Amino acid sequence: MTAKTLVGFYSFNIIIEFTCKLYKKVDKSNIQCYIWTMIDRNIANTIKNYSLEYPIIAVVGPRQSGKTTLVKSLFPQYQYISLESIDNRERAISDPRGFLDDCGSMVILDEIQRTPDLFSYLQEYVDRTHIAAQFILTGSHQFLLMEKISQSLAGRIITFKLFPFTMNELYYSSHDRKLSRIFSPVKRNIETIPKLEEIILKGMYPPIHDKELTSSMWLRNYLETYIERDVRSILNIGDIRSFENFIKIIAGNSGQLINYSAISNRIGISQPTVKRWLSILEASGIIFILQPHYKNFNKRLVKTPKLFFVDTGLMCFLLSIKTEEQLLTHPLYGNIFETFIISEIFKRISHLGKKPNIFFWRDKTGNEIDLIIEDGMELLPIEIKLSKTFSPSFINGIQKWLDLNGNSCSKGIVLYGGENVVGSKNQISAYPWYFI
Repeated sequence: MTAKTLVGFYSFNIIIEFTCKLYKKVDKSNIQCYIWTMIDRNIANTIKNYSLEYPIIAVVGPRQSGKTTLVKSLFPQYQYISLESIDNRERAISDPRGFLDDCGSMVILDEIQRTPDLFSYLQEYVDRTHIAAQFILTGSHQFLLMEKISQSLAGRIITFKLFPFTMNELYYSSHDRKLSRIFSPVKRNIETIPKLEEIILKGMYPPIHDKELTSSMWLRNYLETYIERDVRSILNIGDIRSFENFIKIIAGNSGQLINYSAISNRIGISQPTVKRWLSILEASGIIFILQPHYKNFNKRLVKTPKLFFVDTGLMCFLLSIKTEEQLLTHPLYGNIFETFIISEIFKRISHLGKKPNIFFWRDKTGNEIDLIIEDGMELLPIEIKLSKTFSPSFINGIQKWLDLNGNSCSKGIVLYGGENVVGSKNQISAYPWYFI
C-alpha cells in the first residue's frame, strides 16, 4: 500500500498548526522565565466553522482535558463565567432569566453541569435572539450534560468531545504541521519525540505538560478528585473503596473483552452495578468501549465488546507501574501498548469532530484484527505489535481477514514498536508506533 493511499483512506484533510513544546525557556538577568505557548488542538477549526451555524456550542470531556483553555483561545472576546463559583451558581439557580439577561450575548459558561436547570432557560433565550454562537458551554459530566441537552436544546446546539492531548498535538515539529493525518507519509523524526515508555507512563493530560508536573503526583490527585467529587455525587456510593477497587480492576482489563461476571465476583458487587459503573467511566471520558465489527464475513464471531482506557498514564498509575523498567517487564505491557495506539486513534478521530467508527474483529477460532477503521463502505484493518523487530508473521492475521469470503478489502496496516517502515507487495505495510 502506498503512503498516499493510506492518507487518502480516512480523508484527514484539516490543516492545523502544531507546536512541539509548551514552554520556551529564556534567561534574563539570571532569572529563568517561562513563556507559555498554547498547543493547538485538532478540533479547533471544526469548532470555529460550526460556530457560524449554531446558537450554542458545547465542549464536553473528562476533567482537565483542556476545555476551558480551548474555548477561551477560540473566543477571546467572550465574557467568561465559571459556574464553579458559588456566587455565579446561586445567581443562575435562583434567577435564571435575570442571570442570562445580565450575561447578554457572547458568553462562555464554564462547568455548565453545575446548573442543569439552566438549559431550559437557554432554549428560551436563544429562540428569542437567534444569534450564532451566542453561548459557549463546557462541561465535565458528559452523562448529565447530554441528558439535559436532549431534553431542552435539541436542534439548537452542537456538541464536541475533547479528550487529553494526542501525539499529533504534542510532539510533531514545525515541518510536520500540515500532517494532521493518520499514518503520515513523511517519516517522523524520532529524536524529537520522547521514548515510548516515557509517553505511556506520563500520559496526555494537559496540566502535566502545561506545567511540567510530576505525573504520578498529579494523577493521584486527579483520581482522588474524580472519585470524591464526581463519583460520590453521581452514584451516591456508601463504600467508596469498592469503586476504587473497581477502577483498578478495570485498568487491568483494558484491551480485553468485558467479562461482567468476573469483575462482579472479584469486587463483590452485582453485574448490573458493574454495567452501571462502567457506563459512568465511559460517559465521563475515563474509558471507551470498542465494539466488535458487525459485518458478517464469518458467522462464528465474538460479539462481546472490549474496554480501553483513554489515557495510559492514568492506567499505569492504577496498575502501580511507576518506572520505565517496571513497564518494560510488566505482564500487561502488550495490553498497555495496544491501549495507547487505539486510544490515540480514538482521540484523533474525535478531535476532528467525527464519531470514531472503530471496531475490532474476532472469530471463535481465535483469529483477530486488533482494530478496524470504518470510513463509509471502506474498511482498514490494523494489527498492533509491541515488538521492536518486524516479523513477516505480523501480517498473517490481516491476510486471513482479507481472504474471508465476501470481503472486498485489499489493504491493511501493522503498527509496531520498531522504527522502520516496511512495505509489502500485497498492500499490507508496517509503520512505527510514532506514525499515529
